[in-house]
Amino acid sequence: MKKNIFICLAILSCTQVQAQNRWSLRQCIDYAIEHNIDIRRTANAAEQSNIEVNTAKWARLPNLNANAGQNWNWGRTQTAIKDENTGDYSTVYVNTASHGTNMSVSTSIPLFTGLEIPNQYALAKLNLKAALADLEKAKEDISINIASAYLQVLFNEELHRVSLGQVELSKEQCNRIERLAEGGKASPAEVAEAKARVAQDEMNAVQTDNNYRLALLDLSQLIELETPEGFLLEDPTANIELIPLTPPDEIFQTALVSKASIQAAQYRLEGSKHSIRIAQSAYYPQLSFSGSLGTNYYSTINRTFSQQMNDNFNKYVGFNLSVPIFNRLATRNRVRTARLQCENYSLQLDNAKKSLYKEIQQAWYNAAASESKYTSSSTAASASEASFKLMSEKYENGKANAVEYNEAKQNLMKAQSDELQAKYEYLFRTKILDFYKGEPIE
Repeated sequence: MKKNIFICLAILSCTQVQAQNRWSLRQCIDYAIEHNIDIRRTANAAEQSNIEVNTAKWARLPNLNANAGQNWNWGRTQTAIKDENTGDYSTVYVNTASHGTNMSVSTSIPLFTGLEIPNQYALAKLNLKAALADLEKAKEDISINIASAYLQVLFNEELHRVSLGQVELSKEQCNRIERLAEGGKASPAEVAEAKARVAQDEMNAVQTDNNYRLALLDLSQLIELETPEGFLLEDPTANIELIPLTPPDEIFQTALVSKASIQAAQYRLEGSKHSIRIAQSAYYPQLSFSGSLGTNYYSTINRTFSQQMNDNFNKYVGFNLSVPIFNRLATRNRVRTARLQCENYSLQLDNAKKSLYKEIQQAWYNAAASESKYTSSSTAASASEASFKLMSEKYENGKANAVEYNEAKQNLMKAQSDELQAKYEYLFRTKILDFYKGEPIE
């Protein structure tokens, strides 16, 4: 007895855990954003841009370099020797060996670079903003794809439920005909036809179940789940409220401010203007300050290491001015290239705005069409359900034959399927509009 109670509790616990682990659309999107490889690559690109900003930020600071060297020399060399008797000098070759040590510290500070450094910093910050906008766009794209796959799973799940309902109706009809056949009121052919109808509906149910499992597999792969085992979605909302659609022009004005693709194009256009100024900086003189401290030691000098290091200590400071005169038109061509790039970014921004407006218009018309389709299909499904109830009553009372009953049942299934398809198409199209309005997809 206790063992049975334990088993029941275990089953109940597993059921509760499974129910708690049902995934919402928001959970699927968040999980995909965290694990999707393309998003992680885009995030790494944004981090790289952040590092470049840090590099450009500290470009004004002086650099500091320390140098140390040690050298050895050996071999035969000429040496003049004085003859004490005659006073003349003669040259002889002797073996010599020497070594030396040198140490120095130097620094360089850019004083004026034609405004290249501040423009490089501004460009790096705009590139970072563009990279973050690209990251946001990647998140938006994966969200739309997951929403589509998520709703496809729910559609296939409900369609499978409809097919199971058709199987139950076919079985009830088959049992009814078998009872009539026992009383001699139905022919063997009618019984065979009813059994064939059951088998056909069961085969259709198997197909719808397979479609559901395949859609669930696609969604699990899209969000980077290791396995679809135990992967279940939240039950869909039973009722849908038809909300008036926002006009496309109003959505477009909102999207111009909120859409990451537009923001990225704007940032790159602003950055290209700084690229022009960077290229133009080569027209201006370059001024820098430099300084160094150093000392050295030579073994050939008859003084100690510390004495030479102190005696040979030297200091240097100076300014360096570089004035560009002629560099084979390289600067002019770089400026022209930068301006052409700026023009291209401007054209890309205009094209992005036009494409966005077209997408919003298409999304709005698709949403409007799906709304009408859903309203019509709901009316048709209600009418088909009422017609099937009436036909069932007629069939029970012997006022309708099996052919008429099966036709009404097929019409009901088609109407229910059409309603489900229209329902999820409407949900997806309205989520697309919410996406363009900058609302989170949930």
